[in-house]
Amino acid sequence: MPQSIQPNVALETSQPHSKRPVSALRTFFVSCFGTALEFYDFTIYGLAAALVFPQLFFPDLDPLTGTLVAFASFGAGFLARPLGGIVLGHFGDKLGRRKILVLTLLMMGGSTFLIGCLPSAATLGSAAPILLIVLRLVQGFSAGGEWGGAALVGIEAAPAGRRGFWGSFTSMGIGLGVLLGSGVFSLTDAVAGGEVAAFAWRVPFWIGGLLVVAGLVARLSLPQDERPSTQETPKIPLLAVLKSHPRRILLSIGVSYGYNTFTYIATVFLMSYVLQHGYSGTESLQFQLWGAVASVISAPLAAALSDRIGRKPVMVVGSAMLIIYFVLFFPSIETHTGWLALLMFTLGGALNTVPQGPLPAFLGEQFPAASRYSAISASYQIGSALGGGTAATVATALLIANHGDPIGVVIYTVAALAIMGLCSWGLRDNAKLTMVEIEAA
Repeated sequence: MPQSIQPNVALETSQPHSKRPVSALRTFFVSCFGTALEFYDFTIYGLAAALVFPQLFFPDLDPLTGTLVAFASFGAGFLARPLGGIVLGHFGDKLGRRKILVLTLLMMGGSTFLIGCLPSAATLGSAAPILLIVLRLVQGFSAGGEWGGAALVGIEAAPAGRRGFWGSFTSMGIGLGVLLGSGVFSLTDAVAGGEVAAFAWRVPFWIGGLLVVAGLVARLSLPQDERPSTQETPKIPLLAVLKSHPRRILLSIGVSYGYNTFTYIATVFLMSYVLQHGYSGTESLQFQLWGAVASVISAPLAAALSDRIGRKPVMVVGSAMLIIYFVLFFPSIETHTGWLALLMFTLGGALNTVPQGPLPAFLGEQFPAASRYSAISASYQIGSALGGGTAATVATALLIANHGDPIGVVIYTVAALAIMGLCSWGLRDNAKLTMVEIEAA
């Protein structure tokens, strides 16, 4: 484990402590801002997949089928996330967090910038969607190693009794990334007069590539990690934790599956759904924007509550609240009342981060330090691929199969949220234990 992120070794870790502890502000920028840039890139891709990619890269298909294929290209990035989590998590355990977090940022920023440079199918033919998917796979691979490393920077640097709150810096980064991506896309749409498909859609991707510079400044400010000794770190950390804690890995995958299924239906599929029900592209972007604002506020509050009462109560109750919310969502949208739709998206953003806030600490506390990066990256990203990678595509297919009736989407999403709640209940609640006690558990 890197020594640079251990401010209170007597209470929170069994690893050697750092000569220079990392402050809360620096941890926030490394863990939150870097992840915000990563999820900015994912957000603008998801928005483009819903709003402009069908006609630019899949013009020969009817609108709904084109949207389905565009969502499939969005989901392709999730196929690479487990591989990225396994590979980058392995080297994060062996070499330290800092190097891997810098690498993930460079890969994501470069692929995002190049997507903005891609010619459309009208210019490049079938090569255009192929290159789009290749760059999406690069995005997915880098994101596979991002979440776990950024989460651990906060968790492992946290003072006693504050791991949930410090871990939520990553959850806040997700919300800020969605907020920034939605805001830039909304501004671009407004400046372009609603005609983003012509050229303006490229601008958010170019901005995402340039914003990587700011993230690199934050991450390079971390002191160099010291490589763990071979006695402390297994030769293959993921294999070691699979042998010692297989049940925790499986339950963590279930938690991630449920959370990511809801999140990507809420942030990608529902954008397309409201467009098909009479709301404009500008309105749908505003809905996304206010949902993101609510999520940034809610995540640290839920995480701080989990420090006080435990992780499991917050995770399980959060799952139940999301089930009730989603059952009520579609009837509210179908009233075609603008203020009610805005309220529902804002409420969804706030409720989504009830489990999201404590999630980094909840999963990180399940595994020993020597294999932690590998364990949380692999389990989270496998669940993300199974849930988030298929969510928008499956939901759209269910909508088509039911002739526009969202009942199939509701059943599918409620089942995923139930899995998140049940798997959360099955995991250990280590919120009140020190990191030394977690190592011995």
